[in-house]
Amino acid sequence: MQNISVILFQSDIYWEHPEKNLEMFTRKMDAGWPEYSGSEVSTPDVIILPEMFTTGFTQEPARLAEPMEGLSMKWMLDKADEKECVVTGSLIVKEGKNYYNRLIWMPPGGDYRYYDKRHLFTFAGEHKRFSAGNKKLIVEYRGWKIMPLICYDLRFPVWNRNSYDPGSGFSYDCMINVANWPASRAHVWRVLLMARAIENQSYVIGLNRIGRDNNDIDYSGDSAVISPKGENLSAIMPGEELSEVVELTRCSLDSFRDKFRVWADWDQFSLK
Repeated sequence: MQNISVILFQSDIYWEHPEKNLEMFTRKMDAGWPEYSGSEVSTPDVIILPEMFTTGFTQEPARLAEPMEGLSMKWMLDKADEKECVVTGSLIVKEGKNYYNRLIWMPPGGDYRYYDKRHLFTFAGEHKRFSAGNKKLIVEYRGWKIMPLICYDLRFPVWNRNSYDPGSGFSYDCMINVANWPASRAHVWRVLLMARAIENQSYVIGLNRIGRDNNDIDYSGDSAVISPKGENLSAIMPGEELSEVVELTRCSLDSFRDKFRVWADWDQFSLK
């Protein structure tokens, strides 16, 4: 199976201004793309953007939510087609009478998938304004099984749990978490990313924003790409506004799983 490359956009976010954020991320992508295409790793397969990348972590969904056929979805499709890769990140979506913190997995051609944040951040009142999701999303892409999650989901190991079936193999090979995770809890973020990679014998990618929002909450980024051994493969520094391409190596994942067969002793259980 082939390697895949991801590009992380560790960025500040304009508060509650979708058009301005879309323009900003367009500039960031366009400015660096020739460099990425000629880099030592392959052209990126997946573009990763932060949680609520069009607005910041606002609790005003009634004013800022978009329909699934809205501006941001069109932008994601345009960028996926233009860059010939997946674009993923979360935004505020209205569906019926409900509002969701919804991650979009947008491939070229527009056959998208989505994941609604399961664990709403009650500390900030997210549960009062948004509806929680109840289904995991695992996408198969270029020979990889990828499970995207959103921010607070990282704290819940049962929801993050990998599994192994003799017939179908591991339920996922890489977990992606997009976040607005405050700097005051950055140590917890870093530790949990490593723990989830080690305990699930998978790659774990954490993409977090930087800057300060209009609630005076600071974000340090601390974005990372963690190997199944718990090693950080990313060179992005905390607080650094930067994009970075990281290649995930398939042979090292498979050989580690084959050699160190922790998965064979995993406890068996199912979610209700």
